[in-house]
Amino acid sequence: MRIYSKTDIGKSRNDNQDAYFAEMLSDNTAFAVVCDGMGGANGGNIASKRAVEIIRNYIQKSFRDNLLEKDITRLLQNAVLSANIELFRMSNEKEELHGMGTTVVLMLMFNNRAYICHVGDSRAYLINSDIKIITRDHSVVQSLIDSGKISVEEALTHPKRNIITRALGVEENVISDIDIVDLNKGDFILLCTDGLSSSVSEEFIKETVNEENTDKDLAQLLVDKANDNGGNDNITAVIVYDDKRGE
Repeated sequence: MRIYSKTDIGKSRNDNQDAYFAEMLSDNTAFAVVCDGMGGANGGNIASKRAVEIIRNYIQKSFRDNLLEKDITRLLQNAVLSANIELFRMSNEKEELHGMGTTVVLMLMFNNRAYICHVGDSRAYLINSDIKIITRDHSVVQSLIDSGKISVEEALTHPKRNIITRALGVEENVISDIDIVDLNKGDFILLCTDGLSSSVSEEFIKETVNEENTDKDLAQLLVDKANDNGGNDNITAVIVYDDKRGE
């Protein structure tokens, strides 16, 4: 199993409000979390980094190899809830942090499955001979797409494309979504912020992941492409791959 990860400030921002963490929890278990902060320079930075820290600590302390599926989903959602409680407290106690928040997408991969939890518009993709968005954005444009008011193509340039409808730290309670994906040999999972998904085509992501030798830093290749396409936002990508999975 291999993990490729990279975050970059991009070409248009003064600071990087993205944060991530990725590691092997055991020989056959990968963990990754990606956050995209919001709420001003200080607030966004603090929200994303603190959320990653809380979720990382929660997962590291609580994960066991023998957990049942219902226990895993509860573990992921409780980790997110813990981060939300702390961010909401900080936002209310410190005036300079009021209104801060962050997206989150996190994953546990083991036993031929990827367990994914998310809030906001940071995404998870399944990549093999095709590419599929696993998560559903919590955003204004996604709601407009779902209601048939705009097309996917129109969403790319919609004036409200950056407005999300859920985030950690904004309200006292938050609802996270869970997705469970069965994996086959050669499948990749990509977690990323919208600095990547809004700047690089799905076709390019699929081709890069499938055609490049996995000895290369796949995350770096995707980040470089996002910067080549303008680098209008912070960019973060984490790719997890297990070439023995499904055997």
